This record gives sequence, structure tokens and C-alpha cells, in this order.
Amino acid sequence: MRLIALVLIVLLSAVAPAAADGAKVERIEIRKNERLMRLLAADGGEIRRYTVALGKNPVGAKQRIGDKKTPEGVYVITGRNPQSKYHLSLHISYPNKTDRARARRQGVNPGGLITIHGLSRELRSVGAAHTAHDWTGGCVAVTNAEIEEIWSLVGNGTAVHILP
Repeated sequence: MRLIALVLIVLLSAVAPAAADGAKVERIEIRKNERLMRLLAADGGEIRRYTVALGKNPVGAKQRIGDKKTPEGVYVITGRNPQSKYHLSLHISYPNKTDRARARRQGVNPGGLITIHGLSRELRSVGAAHTAHDWTGGCVAVTNAEIEEIWSLVGNGTAVHILP
């Protein structure tokens, strides 16, 4: 029964619903230098905003696996994991074509598995204080309550713009 419920959650949440005010999230914008993530409507209006934690080495774009940098560029949400170690997670399409070409030129593995996620069991009691330090391996982290809200508002295929 639990498996059926999880499958239903994944299927139902893959379609981008509208926010309570009727606005549909068209784009996620992450401003690394501000540690800010905004959910934006088609007209550019802000639907929600969140303070985030980034990779442990946040300055500059992700170059290779293990560099602990959060990527910079234009991506999309390609999937979701309701059983993530980090509560829930939305997969970002890193590496994109540009990232793969750069890595090929440098002779390195660009890495992957970059997500927007919540907090692990060990960190969940910390709540919003998790943003006091950048701590991820390159992902974008929010509280568990925030990832639940984001999960419900963002569909697969939503654009993700990650800015320096």
C-alpha cells in the first residue's frame, strides 16, 4: 500500500500545479551570491522565495565531480525522488551540453546528480539554521517544509536558472 501511495505522489506531483493565488511556476531562479531561490511566474513575478545552502565550495561554476560547487547555467527539472536521503529531491539536468563540452576539453568527469532537496534525518531538527553554512556536495538545500512546498508547486520540465 505504501508503494502505491508513493507512486501516486510521484505521478500527481510531476505536473506543475498552480499556487494558491493561481500563479503557475514557470522558472526557478537561484542566485548563488545571495543564497536565494525564487519561484517565478511566466510574467517574471515572484511566487515564492527561499534562503538556501549551496555546495561547500560555492564560488564559481561546477567544473568536475567532487569539486563541491553548485553549477551555474540554465537547466530543467528532470525528475523527482520521494525517497531521497534528503527528505524529497528534484533533479536538475546538470550537466548540460555546455558543461559536458567544458569537461571534455578539460579531460574531467563533470559529475552529476545535482538536486534541490530538503534535510537529512540527521539535519532536520536544525531547520532554517542549516543555511548558516554551505554544506552540500553541490546541490541546493532548503528546509523539509520548504521542499514540500516547492515539490507541490514545481513540475518536471520547469526551467532552472542558476546565477553566480
